[in-house]
Amino acid sequence: MVPHLVTALKGPLLELEQKILEATPTIERWFRLEWQKHTPPFYCSVDLRNAGFKLSPVDTNLFPGGFNNLLPEALPLAVQATLAAIEKICPDARNVLLIPERHTRNGFYLQNVACLSAILRQSGLNVRLGGLGDDITTPTNIDLADGQHLTLEPLKRFGAEDQRLGLIDFDPCVILLNNDLSAGVPKILENLHEQNVLPPIHAGWVTRRKSTHFAAYDEVAKHFAQLINIDPWMINPYFAQCSDIDFHERIGEERLQETVDGILKKITQKYREYDIKATPYVVVKADAGTYGMGVMTVKDASEVKNLNRKERNKMSVVKDGLTVSDVIVQEGVHSFETVDDAVAEPVVYMIDRYVVGGFYRVHTGRGVDENLNAPGMHFVPLAFADNVLPDPSAKPGIATPNRFYMYGVVARLALLAASVELELTQPLIRASTQ
Repeated sequence: MVPHLVTALKGPLLELEQKILEATPTIERWFRLEWQKHTPPFYCSVDLRNAGFKLSPVDTNLFPGGFNNLLPEALPLAVQATLAAIEKICPDARNVLLIPERHTRNGFYLQNVACLSAILRQSGLNVRLGGLGDDITTPTNIDLADGQHLTLEPLKRFGAEDQRLGLIDFDPCVILLNNDLSAGVPKILENLHEQNVLPPIHAGWVTRRKSTHFAAYDEVAKHFAQLINIDPWMINPYFAQCSDIDFHERIGEERLQETVDGILKKITQKYREYDIKATPYVVVKADAGTYGMGVMTVKDASEVKNLNRKERNKMSVVKDGLTVSDVIVQEGVHSFETVDDAVAEPVVYMIDRYVVGGFYRVHTGRGVDENLNAPGMHFVPLAFADNVLPDPSAKPGIATPNRFYMYGVVARLALLAASVELELTQPLIRASTQ
């Protein structure tokens, strides 16, 4: 099922699509050269927003769930990409330990774990699941709605000075985290020796910051924009970071208000430049954390000072009780794509440097300027597998493969930014643990 735009693509985004299609050989060679300099994360998902006049990433997840929402036809692509990733990391790898999130009673998430396990097995790996929770003291079977079952097993340190992690009878070459470490780095994951941990520990939300990612993306977007001669704003949301905020005690409200006002003014100036009639807005969200928590939409800076108690509570704490003290103020990008008249946004999945599929996140109760990652959302798969090659001869704004190719290009820019981000933050992590 292919969603449609409420209003036809026009102006800047039509020009962007045309330039991307015409520059495809240049773009693919540029990516190829960039991946010689940078190592992509093992996997990644990117939330995009298509405003009709702008296409931007708004979030990049380095511990993606939701593999179960991809089309079955896309899974062979995922297997091939996994093979490529494993060959680079550990060519003779045999065993992989997959560590999922602690909230393992979430049926949808468990389907994701099952799908991810199947991809790894089809890539020639023995896969077993290790549970981080203290309640996992013996092998624990979990039945899934589709008749499958998963077995979570207690983790165990062993080897010389307990420097390796595995299970009682399972010594993995690779440890794959599908847990974003919002609650911190468990001691059992620290100081491992000669084992590949993917993504690396410092990719977790205990240390990672969205502002760091989008600073890296800002540089990537500038280089790409210069490559194909476009305004980088077309693929890049304005943002600013605001620290030392306490929503409960109303500390830092004035600074946050000033930051919001500054971003709104920059957006307004761009809207005038392109004669865009939409209302500018920003999204204020926790600088660390996921699951759509700690997020609010602001259209006027005065709204920041008028939050009621419920709104302040919502912004104060995110997943696993992580307290919010730093926020990112990000340009809001409207989503004028719909599925059955409900607002939708594309989410693109990648393994290694390859696009392997995606879906539309759809919400019947949210507007074009609201966060769709909220209770009540559902997913419609994107048919990447059936629309692999773009068609440069097609009229801009019409051909589905061209739209999907454009999604893939912008998502890979975010993937490249994530690789740069991890390179920049790794020395800091090392210094902090010495």
